Amino acid sequence: MPVLVASDLDRTLIYSAAALALTMPDARAPRLLCVEVHESKPLSYLTETAAGLLSELADAAVFVPTTTRTRKQYQRISLPGPPPTYAICANGGHLLVDGVSDPDWHARVTARLAEECASLGEVREHLMVTADPLWVRKHRIAEDLFAYLVVERELLPEDWVKELAVWAENRGWTVSLQGRKIYAVPKPLTKSAAVREVVRRTGATLTLAAGDSLLDADLLLAADQGWRPGHGELADADWTAPAISALPERGVLAGERILREFLRVARQGTV
Repeated sequence: MPVLVASDLDRTLIYSAAALALTMPDARAPRLLCVEVHESKPLSYLTETAAGLLSELADAAVFVPTTTRTRKQYQRISLPGPPPTYAICANGGHLLVDGVSDPDWHARVTARLAEECASLGEVREHLMVTADPLWVRKHRIAEDLFAYLVVERELLPEDWVKELAVWAENRGWTVSLQGRKIYAVPKPLTKSAAVREVVRRTGATLTLAAGDSLLDADLLLAADQGWRPGHGELADADWTAPAISALPERGVLAGERILREFLRVARQGTV
């Protein structure tokens, strides 16, 4: 039976130039491969070594990219190796099968959101009213499922994020601060639920996962074994769990380490 590897992408496997965290002298820096271009500009990278590991992983496991990105944002990425059969976008709102969203899965997700939490409209209105134009650069709605703001971090009041988190919690939503983005996401909209569906379809008996943010916590807890890098929301909170390994590596080298761990365990076939 197959091993399933469900991994977050941004700041877990792939990194923007600002998130690379290369601290060694330039002459010793790893060679990088660009895996995303947007508006004719390179946007995301992994190391060439990581690219080779990811190609090897496709032969050892069912690799499932698992991201909060919209489908359009995900489709800008060109990862090494064969195109994944399954991919999870919009934090679990869309399950792609050979690049196409499964309509039955999406319908199930939207029905659950309507039953269990406040509406997207209510949350969007609250963000519009309370977020200060002084530090908000963009208001965005993703796939009609959740909302996020692009902000100037140095101007963002820390108390505002905490107050938003309490407000959202009382309405069945969660808040995550990732780089320059503040996400407001319905609690029932989870990566783990979509991964469980892929496990059901593939018959996988071992699930591995990795992620760096609060929105990845449920994914990590649902896996048989998981890894988090030494940066990001989970590292900042010193978050861990019995089956989770907290890695010391930060930046793009953490992505390389995570792929080594995936490949090692996938080849063993057991944790």
